[in-house]
Amino acid sequence: MAPEHRLPAEPDAAPTVAHHEAHHAATAAPPERTEHSDGGSGDQPDPNRWKALVICLLGGGIVLLDVSIVNVALQSISSGLPGATPEAVQWILSGYALSFGLLLVPGGRLGDASGRRRMFVIGVGLFTLASALCGFAPNGIVLVVARLVQGLAGGLLTPQVTALIQQLFRGKERGTAFGLFGATVGIATAIGPLVGGLLITAFGTENGWRFVFFVNLPVGLVTILLAFRYLPGASRAERGRKHDFDPVGIALLGAAVVALLLPFVQSQEWKGTAKWWLVVAAVVLGVLFVLWERRYARSKEPVIDLALFRRRSFSLGVGLATLYFAGFTPLFFVLTLALQSGLHYSALMAGLASLPFAIGSGVASTIGGRVVSRFGRQLIVVGTILVLVGLGAVIWVVANHYRSDLGWWLVVPLLVAGVGSGLTISPNQTLTLSEVPVEQGGSAGGLIQVGARVGSAIGIAAVGSVFYSALASSKGDYSQGLPLGLGVALAFVAAALVAGIVDVVVGRVRGTEATV
Repeated sequence: MAPEHRLPAEPDAAPTVAHHEAHHAATAAPPERTEHSDGGSGDQPDPNRWKALVICLLGGGIVLLDVSIVNVALQSISSGLPGATPEAVQWILSGYALSFGLLLVPGGRLGDASGRRRMFVIGVGLFTLASALCGFAPNGIVLVVARLVQGLAGGLLTPQVTALIQQLFRGKERGTAFGLFGATVGIATAIGPLVGGLLITAFGTENGWRFVFFVNLPVGLVTILLAFRYLPGASRAERGRKHDFDPVGIALLGAAVVALLLPFVQSQEWKGTAKWWLVVAAVVLGVLFVLWERRYARSKEPVIDLALFRRRSFSLGVGLATLYFAGFTPLFFVLTLALQSGLHYSALMAGLASLPFAIGSGVASTIGGRVVSRFGRQLIVVGTILVLVGLGAVIWVVANHYRSDLGWWLVVPLLVAGVGSGLTISPNQTLTLSEVPVEQGGSAGGLIQVGARVGSAIGIAAVGSVFYSALASSKGDYSQGLPLGLGVALAFVAAALVAGIVDVVVGRVRGTEATV
């Protein structure tokens, strides 16, 4: 549905802007008039927008690929890298997740304020350099530090992708663009283990893990060169506008995110219950952040316009993304582990098992982006139902047929789950940002990604805890541990389904269904 036919927002959804005059002028303007302020003149779409989208997907794709590609390389890193202790290996995974989440909202804010192309290029450049440092790392400590830098770069880069899509596209085209981005998310996450397995098979167990990082170098360099050619720069008005960067707000938010993520990503390594006090600290820091932002917004421009959360499409969309990623991400974590450690699959064969999900997700995301303007949040409800069916079938197959040919038995369940995922991620991204002013696209997109990262960390911790406990009690029986762990993932997806149903029902009652 085109913007001019959008249903009116509910009365309490309109943001109250109390920023300084320049910020008020930016946020008060109707989105239709400002969408292309950087990318085109007036209402004329940027002629390079589809080429720009390809560049955005290349940059965003390598960041998302590195979330999962390292999983199958951990054994290779442990055996081939001096100083790769179990603690170092854990930080290779958790350090990336922590630093990635830390910069998502500040990175989006920097892009909104100082130019999205500039932050995109800096993010890709830093990510490429960090990838080279990872590949050449002489020991475990250097690799951990390089992964932390990689995560920071990913947190800076990722919100620019969603903000640029929000800026360059409108109406049905925006849905299609977010559909392609959703396909990239699903495919990159699912084929990461496959690409890692191929590289380790090709270059050997001892040094194959290095090429898991080297593969980012040519992609990063090409992306930087093309970004200068096709991504829109800031307009004269944007370059001349002064912004407040709210350093206190950024520091409070960053500390809250790290305090929340840390006990979950370290849940297996940090024994005891003391670590959960960090969650309490995160809540306190979050409250301080909200109080500070309200005070700061009275005269200046805050890092997050809290009025965004008055919009049901945004607040419920962020919540749904958090719950869905809590169920979606752990699937490949425990499944890859069970195939490699339990059934002794090679890294390549374990990666191939995720291919049906990637295919289903890629195709469905593209379709979902095209039809989300017609079906709205109902499409997400259908998608999460399909994920529940596919994930339930995975649990049944594992419980009843945990044998060497398990990968073949999982083809259809993972394909169904992949189709459902494709109809969930990209339509939710589109609808969540549908009423967000373009000027706030970076920070709003960053908030969605923070929700996804927090959900992923919580999901992996919860699923992993049940999975490892069941393994211990059953003396290493993966046919018991894996179904129980995936049952927790199923519960998170079911909660996401409830959030989607609530949005549909409330929208129909109020006559304010979320649209593109």
